[in-house]
Amino acid sequence: MPFDYLGRISHGGGSYPFFSFRVPAGFPSPAQDHLERDISLDELFNLRAPHTYIVRVTGDSMVQAGIFDGDLLLVDRSKEPRSGDIVIAALNSEPLVKRFSIEGQMTVLRSENPKYPPRYILESDELSIWGVVRFSVRSHNHG
Repeated sequence: MPFDYLGRISHGGGSYPFFSFRVPAGFPSPAQDHLERDISLDELFNLRAPHTYIVRVTGDSMVQAGIFDGDLLLVDRSKEPRSGDIVIAALNSEPLVKRFSIEGQMTVLRSENPKYPPRYILESDELSIWGVVRFSVRSHNHG
């Protein structure tokens, strides 16, 4: 699943209202009664620029992880990947979004779609981890 690099995140974004209740999928609650405080997206996503950048996903290999074509991923370059993390990687210069896995002595990059086989990293392969995915953002505007 390739991606488009959109750039690093810079601090200093605006603040937005933060409500202390969870939004039910049924009947709405009068939200203004629950306004707790303003919160910045930097605080909400615990962004630590310049270690954080954004990519836009293309493809469907990670759909069972909830990552869909067109989604934005917030990626932390400062985190060491652990088995089970979703990572941005380059395998033989091919950029990928995959689930990172260590199985015995093997490193494996797994898709989250049964249509795509796992990629077992061989000695002749060149693997570079570009960061660990921390959040995904999806637009629900289908216009």
